[in-house]
This record gives sequence, C-alpha cells and structure tokens, in this order.
Amino acid sequence: MRRREFIGLLGGAATAWPLAARAQPIERRRRLGLFMPLGSNDPEDQARIAAFRQALRQLGWIEGQNLQIDIRWPTAESDRFHKPAAELVALAPDIIVAAGDTIGAIQRETRTIPIVFVLISDPVSAGYVANLNHPGGNTTGFTFVELSIGGKWLELLKQIAPAVKRVGVLYDPVSPPGVNQMQAVQSAAESLALEVLGLGVRGDGEIDGLITEFARGSSNRGLIMTPTSLTITHRGQISILAGRLRLPAVYGFPVATGLASYAPDTLEQYRSAAGYVDRILKGEKPADLPVQNPTKFNLVVNLKAARALDLTIPDKLLATANEVIE
Repeated sequence: MRRREFIGLLGGAATAWPLAARAQPIERRRRLGLFMPLGSNDPEDQARIAAFRQALRQLGWIEGQNLQIDIRWPTAESDRFHKPAAELVALAPDIIVAAGDTIGAIQRETRTIPIVFVLISDPVSAGYVANLNHPGGNTTGFTFVELSIGGKWLELLKQIAPAVKRVGVLYDPVSPPGVNQMQAVQSAAESLALEVLGLGVRGDGEIDGLITEFARGSSNRGLIMTPTSLTITHRGQISILAGRLRLPAVYGFPVATGLASYAPDTLEQYRSAAGYVDRILKGEKPADLPVQNPTKFNLVVNLKAARALDLTIPDKLLATANEVIE
C-alpha cells in the first residue's frame, strides 16, 4: 500500500472512531419500585425519599437517565398493602425497596424480583429472611430495632419521669416481632422496679380506648410505643392523647410532638438501602448480602412536652440528646 493511501486510511479511521463511540448503545434504564409505609403527604416519608434519591445520585443512578423510580403508598382499604404491592410487581421492576410492614405484601407477590427492606424490627421471626448473615431467597435489607433497645426505652422513661411505677407498652400482638419486643421490655423491667402491662393493638379503632383505659386508676403511669405500622401511622394522635391524659411517653420511632424518642436514624437506613440497590443492580444477589442492624441512633427530647407534664429533663440527658425541641 502506498504511503498516501495508508495515511488516508488512518484519517478515515480516526474520524470513524468517535462516531462509533457515540453510536454505542446507552445502558438500559433500570426500574426501581419503592413502597413507602406512611403516606404521600407524610413529611417523614418525603424526607426519607429525598435522602434515598440523593444517595442513589451519589452512586451514579440518575432518574430520567439510567433509573426510573415508581413509588406507592398504602391505600385506605382494609388490606392497605395488597393493591399497591400488586401494582409495583406488575410493573416488573429490576428491584423493589419495601419499608416497614409493606415487605410482607411484596413478598406475597414475588419471590424472584430482588427486594431490599428497611425499618423492619425482626425479619427472621417474621419469616422474611432465613437468617441475618445469609438471608437466602430474593430479600435482604436493614433492621430497625434490636430487641435490647427495649431496656433503653424503659431507662429513658425512668430518667425523665422517675415517679413512674407502671408502664403500658403499646405493641402488635399478632406479629412475632411485636411479641418479641414486648417480651424484651418486660425482661428489662424488673431491674428498674417497674411493672409492665402489654397493650396489644390490632386495629386503628383500638388505640384511643387502650390508652385511655390504661390511664384510669392510679397515677405514676407511663407509656412506651413500640414501632408498629399502627403506632407509627397514628403517632401524632397518640402523642396528643398521651399529653391530654398526662402520661409520660417514650417512643421507639421519631415523633415531633412526643415527649422523647430513641430510635435508629431512619434517613441513614434509606441511604444504606441505596448502597444495596447499587450492588444488586450491578450483579450481586440479595441472598449473599447480609441483613444489617442499625448503627446510628437518635435521642430526641421535647422540652415543651416535658413542661406541659411538669417534668424536668435532667441536664445529663439533655447533654447526650441528638436533638432538643424547645
């Protein structure tokens, strides 16, 4: 081949290479289903979605480019989770992130689509995974409450309201995690010289009656709210009722108007979930990713609520609080 023809061939190839690069197919857009537990107007759900989206962006997953997110919330029907779960699975997403009690409905709809859960108290006893280190199946995620936290809730209540002698614990009596949480609180009560009474709540209409009945009779009573779908959904209603009945209450989940709460950082759970989504979309299997316990907890104390109950929060406790609401 003559030198001039060889140089021309190189020039043509140099022009073609960028065109070929531009012609490479863009990575297909992945689809993610997100099932939130509270409601589209709930400020906490919105904050968690924002944290989740931000974490995904930092990992290179951009909505409208390589990612589509379909979000669903519970309905007002008796089976609040069935219809949204069926809708999400029908969209055939590459992965689903399920929060709180929504995980059960999602698992009933699919055992093949990868699932990452958040805000789950005891996924093993609930049957969502085989065990924490090797979850098996199509599901893994992040637990919300370790059972040992029940003692912490009691200690916090005793520090804030030292006169309390009898404690009512609002819990879910029909779920293994709810029963386990109740038992954990009872186990810690003896060392604090506290009497514990379980207040099992099975439906929305039972909450007011259970708390009101517990408040009758002797004084020196307090409440602990374990995290269930009902207590979290009705957290505002519960905190107002507890204040009206002058019951010091400690919550196992964030409540802006509550006296005090000690709970894992929920935003951190969603950021961590984004990391598992990234790994699964890049080829890892949920069965190989261990379920992780929370590592970051927030103590929130509400001075306004304390003053309304004529309680004085110890300075030592205030110094350790992550947030003090004035």
